[in-house]
Amino acid sequence: MKLLAGGSLSALAFMQTPAAFAQAGAQYKNPSAPISVRVADLLARMTLDEKVAQIRTAWAAKGDMIDALEFNPAKASAAFPDGIGHVTRPSDKRGVPGISGAAGGTAAKWRTPRETVEFINALQRWALEDTRLGIPVLVHEESLHGYMATEATMFPQAIGLAGSFDLDLMQRVQSVVAREVRSRGVPLVLSPVVDIVRDPRWGRIEETWGEDPYLVGEMGVAAVEGLQGPGKFEKLRDGKVFATLKHMTGHGQPEAGNNVSPAQISERELREDFFPPFRQIVSRTSVGAVMPSYNEIDGLPSHANIWLLGDVLRGEWGFDGVIVSDYGGVHELETLHHVADSLEDAARQALEAGVDSELPEGLAYATLPDAVRAGRVPMELIDVACARMLALKFRAGLFENPYGDWQQSEQITGNAEARSLALEAARKSLCLLTNRDAALPLDSQRMGRVAVIGPNHAIARLGGYSSVPKQTISLIEGLRTIAPEADFVTAQGVFITTSEDRSQDLIELADRRKNLDLIKEAVEIARSADTIILAIGDTEQTSREGFATDHLGDRTEIDIVGEQNELVDALSALGKPLIVTAYNGRPPSWPNVVDKADAILECWYPGQEGGIAVAEALLGKVNPGAKLPVTVVRNEGQIPYFYNHKPSARRGYLFDNKDPLFPFGHGLSYTQFEISAPRTAKKTYRANEAIEVAVDVRNSGTYPGDEVVQLYITRTDVSVTRPVLELKGFERLTLKPGENRTVTFIIPPSQLAFWNREMEEVNEPGPVKLSAGNSSANLNSVLVEIV
Repeated sequence: MKLLAGGSLSALAFMQTPAAFAQAGAQYKNPSAPISVRVADLLARMTLDEKVAQIRTAWAAKGDMIDALEFNPAKASAAFPDGIGHVTRPSDKRGVPGISGAAGGTAAKWRTPRETVEFINALQRWALEDTRLGIPVLVHEESLHGYMATEATMFPQAIGLAGSFDLDLMQRVQSVVAREVRSRGVPLVLSPVVDIVRDPRWGRIEETWGEDPYLVGEMGVAAVEGLQGPGKFEKLRDGKVFATLKHMTGHGQPEAGNNVSPAQISERELREDFFPPFRQIVSRTSVGAVMPSYNEIDGLPSHANIWLLGDVLRGEWGFDGVIVSDYGGVHELETLHHVADSLEDAARQALEAGVDSELPEGLAYATLPDAVRAGRVPMELIDVACARMLALKFRAGLFENPYGDWQQSEQITGNAEARSLALEAARKSLCLLTNRDAALPLDSQRMGRVAVIGPNHAIARLGGYSSVPKQTISLIEGLRTIAPEADFVTAQGVFITTSEDRSQDLIELADRRKNLDLIKEAVEIARSADTIILAIGDTEQTSREGFATDHLGDRTEIDIVGEQNELVDALSALGKPLIVTAYNGRPPSWPNVVDKADAILECWYPGQEGGIAVAEALLGKVNPGAKLPVTVVRNEGQIPYFYNHKPSARRGYLFDNKDPLFPFGHGLSYTQFEISAPRTAKKTYRANEAIEVAVDVRNSGTYPGDEVVQLYITRTDVSVTRPVLELKGFERLTLKPGENRTVTFIIPPSQLAFWNREMEEVNEPGPVKLSAGNSSANLNSVLVEIV
């Protein structure tokens, strides 16, 4: 089993011969020495307490090393005599008295960019100069769709980026995220989320890249290469950060849609649906870290699952980075799952499973020094975890330069280039769901007065894991910027919840009586208008991470909440064109809205520049081209619903439609595209032979636009049941009216293989149907044979 990049477990043999290192000098300080040698040298010099300090973290414990917000070396030396291995989120003010109640949607809970850099640099100077061995501190941050810190660029939410079906865009977005994070002195981020998701009741669906393992895997590789740099490497490049894959695994299909609930998933389903994104990224990149999921699978919580983290992740796939716990995931082995009888027992189980660092505080791992001295935990477990954490620090170059650069950070964070990319990403994340009688785009010269109404018309919705960027643009601001001469009138319509504090524990819907009065006001304003734009959907409160029983985020109902449907009904009754802009983190399972609206533009949470992008799309300045990365169900009774289901599923229901509201891969355009059936050079292929597929695409309409060509396979007459469709390729194209293009896809044998009855991964002989189109429900097909 690999332990270090460029080395193996045998490198730990150096630990048994400290005298050899003493004669050679401090090799761990020699930047030209192999990393495995540097790690072994340093381990040989460390005490047990120093080693344990390296696999623990400090979050609230930041309060023990600061005065106000400034790092205090004397306090740190007193509180952390064995050094500090890892600090959680240096950009936030955790540890400052009273800060836990600060509103999540304001700057109150975060340090300024300069304060962050100054804290990190002072921390690192203390670590290098004032501790016994001079080991730098690892610091990490969140970066789901942008660096979660003040003034950093906030891109569209993850599910919106996935809907772009644009790998180059994903890589460029994550490259900007990386440079903004690294400039402040942070080498590790807790992203991306590569869970596939199959339950829209789950509040974290917005954090994912959808339901399809191939799409999520390809987006994941692009994201990790944007954050870290391409391919395999040993040392991190300048301006890059190590990524963390999360959450392994089953997190996106929890029991009853409840966050952290058990994932009732078989091994075959794990290997064919939930594992592939993780496996692809581990095999194709040098991803730095993996985070286990909170949930259990078959009675084993992921943080104590030796088969999951040891046999599969490290064994079968050869992962040689670090495994970091989810926040509280280790001590929950005792407090939530009840498979450990103490914090010490929880720490032992997590270490045995391969969890190298306990986030966010290391409460369970604090018990390890006494447990090792008493013989209850083997010293070897500490050594292995510590060695991995040290290796990551060497690979990140922290021993040579752990500092942030305030001047550089000020120049590149949220600058014009980043803002331009955020606008491009917002444009490419917009998905046109319906467009009855070509209601869109609006003609600014002939649309007359436009009523812009709704709870999301004057606020920039960013979604979860966001901070406060330098600027945001709401829908009405964007419309007035793009069409300054147009006649826009506005109304609130309804409020969704009683506050906008996303960190608030108890969420309350807005007062119904007041909303009904607001609806009447909106109707009166809309009477004077020729067209209505209605901005409805979610807030950051109505769909979010439910991280505690007193901080919930999952729902049993998936339609829009509160009085929003009544607002739709009242405005629809006016008989005027009704254009809906949907701002939401969960898929838009809104059958009443679909029935009443003349057009629906799915905006997701479009990021800081979303107001401009949405206005451009409504007014025809840009042509929406995104697709749905998830199937959108009609109601809760269809859950779980995913396009790649088995042949025996989806038989139908009494008194209801079995079809989804919108299929996976769906998305309209202002123009029309023609996509041919797939073409292959021959009809039979050997099991070890790739299939090359050509598909012709033509823009047969009158607008330039983007189309996403999607390639699927269907396997039949094989030893185990297979999905009715499996995505195996996609490409986003921009075509002018009348323009033709041929797209070529290569399907390697590994993408045709599956797990047979003996649980062996094979590409069995049999027919393969190749299908191409612009959604999973609009395809042309051809048959080939594997012989």
